[in-house]
Amino acid sequence: MKIVVIGGTGLIGTKLVNNLRELGHEVLAASPRKGVNAVTGEGLSEALVGAEIVVDVANSPSFEDKAVLEFFEASTKNLLAAEAAAGVKHHVALSVVGTERLLDSGYFRAKIVQEELIQASPIPYTILRATQFFEFVSSIVYGSAVGDTLPLTSALVQPLAADDVAAALTDVALEDPVNGIIELGGPDSIPLDELARKFLKANNDNRQVTTDVSARYFGAAINDQSLRPDEGARLGAIHFDEWLQQNAPQN
Repeated sequence: MKIVVIGGTGLIGTKLVNNLRELGHEVLAASPRKGVNAVTGEGLSEALVGAEIVVDVANSPSFEDKAVLEFFEASTKNLLAAEAAAGVKHHVALSVVGTERLLDSGYFRAKIVQEELIQASPIPYTILRATQFFEFVSSIVYGSAVGDTLPLTSALVQPLAADDVAAALTDVALEDPVNGIIELGGPDSIPLDELARKFLKANNDNRQVTTDVSARYFGAAINDQSLRPDEGARLGAIHFDEWLQQNAPQN
């Protein structure tokens, strides 16, 4: 079976492509550097010839409000049109847990537009909403810096490893479309400020995290429910402490 992974050379895409190939599928890792650009439409028709499943894990190179909206709107419209012409039977998209609760952020407003376009399309689909990746904790932590301090909220989060995201996407892609949303979270909930302290300690960074209940997450106010999946969500297997031990610098 031919499967096309849009964003197939990125963090999640590379892992997903490898998983699917190990299962014996014909997989095309599509990205602009491979001559397939969903935003412009370049190479899409050719890439989708014979494809039964398309998995979209591409992300915007810019998080600026206008740019991120244009990215997801254009890429999703082009992709769905090309899929309809090619007879694709299952569209899978990676989104974010809590998207509808974080509309103060331009990024999450753009993700809602992406989801709505998919839902309005006649192509059978599954949207997998995942929580934050361990691999992006550094961006979250250091993005909060004010001088040498890192003000972060104590709201609970439930992050997970990219390996677990790729594993879930592998399963979802090969399952029947649900024509709805599946949520995926990590195995543990932890306050965001405590997550940051663990990360800094593991990386021998002596900067101080200050707890600020009013601190925003990429422009959005969050609480204990904002970034965590609902009951019944699929859960990853890798714990943050385990991931830190494997990925932190060796002393």
